[in-house]
Amino acid sequence: MKKFVIERNIPGVEGLEGAELCGAAARSNEALARLAPRVQWLESFVTKDKTFCVYLAEDIAAVGEHARLSGFPADRVTEVVRVIDPTTGVC
Repeated sequence: MKKFVIERNIPGVEGLEGAELCGAAARSNEALARLAPRVQWLESFVTKDKTFCVYLAEDIAAVGEHARLSGFPADRVTEVVRVIDPTTGVC
């Protein structure tokens, strides 16, 4: 599986709470269940008017299929080619 970062433009997303977030996550989970095991959602980061979601997927087409089924935009999909963290600086 490849790792992808999906940028989603969703105006006002930073103001969603409780039931709205639960409903959105449930809708995503329903789409994921239909696509399993081709796509997995790892986590999402919410910013003003956007989310940045980290997914594992077979390919970019599977990410697009999740966007179509869930109704959430996938405005930019970028494959992660390498992960670095503070331990990378310990040589």
